[in-house]
Amino acid sequence: MLTDEEWNKIKDCLPGKAGDPGPSGTNNRLFIEGIMWMAQNGAKWRALLKEYGKWSTVHKRFILSKL
Repeated sequence: MLTDEEWNKIKDCLPGKAGDPGPSGTNNRLFIEGIMWMAQNGAKWRALLKEYGKWSTVHKRFILSKL
């Protein structure tokens, strides 16, 4: 979903990247693309495609990240 150019513009703004205190995200790009998929489809969290990770984990991270 995100082009490499788009990703490079936002990647350093995300919490959970290498160097941040606390746990880091396994794949921040996949997390953002999962959120974008949710927004585009108006889906319920439980309908999140498995390729974006466990829906409950993505949801929890979204709530805590205050995006």
